[in-house]
Amino acid sequence: MWNDRKIKVAVSGKSGCGNSTVSRLVAEYLGFKLINYTFRNIAEEKGISFDELWSLAQGDPSYDLYLDKKQVELAEDGNCVLGSRLAIWMLKDADLKVYIKASPEVRARRIQKREGGTFEEVLAKTVERDARDSKRYMAIYGIDNDDHGFADLIIDSDDKDQEEVAEIIANEVRALLKRNH
Repeated sequence: MWNDRKIKVAVSGKSGCGNSTVSRLVAEYLGFKLINYTFRNIAEEKGISFDELWSLAQGDPSYDLYLDKKQVELAEDGNCVLGSRLAIWMLKDADLKVYIKASPEVRARRIQKREGGTFEEVLAKTVERDARDSKRYMAIYGIDNDDHGFADLIIDSDDKDQEEVAEIIANEVRALLKRNH
C-alpha cells in the first residue's frame, strides 16, 4: 500500500486521553500494525492484577525498562502505530510523533465510564497516577512527560471523540506519505 516506505507513528498521552483506542483506530485506517504493549499485558503475562504490577513498578524500574524496550523492538519493522505513555520519547525514529492531551477532569470521566467508580475517586486516582508516573519517568529516564512540545502534532481531545482524533492523525500520515513520494 505504501510502497517500500516504512512509516512509524508514535502516539502518547496520559491515562484517559484515548491514546490506546486512537492508536488502534489509526492502525486500522492505515492498514498498519498496532503496537500497544502495556503494563496490562505484562500483568496478564505474570498472572497478577494491573494494580499489583503498577505498585511493583513504583519501586522497580526493570518493569518500565522491559516495557519500553519491548515496544521499540516491536516497532522495528515499521508501518506501525505505537501507542504508549512514552512512545514519542522512546521511538526516536518515529516519522510522526503525536501527543494527545486532555484535562484531568475529562480524562477522569472517560476512565470512570470505562472502569466505574465515583467521579471524585477516579479524578483523585488519576491525578495521583499522573504524579507517580511523572516522578517515575523522571527518575528512570530523565523524561518530563509534561514537556511534549517537540511532538509533531499535539491534539487537545477535550472536545473531540476518538474517531475525530484518529482521523486527524491518519490524515497527517497520508500527507506525510504524499510529501515523501
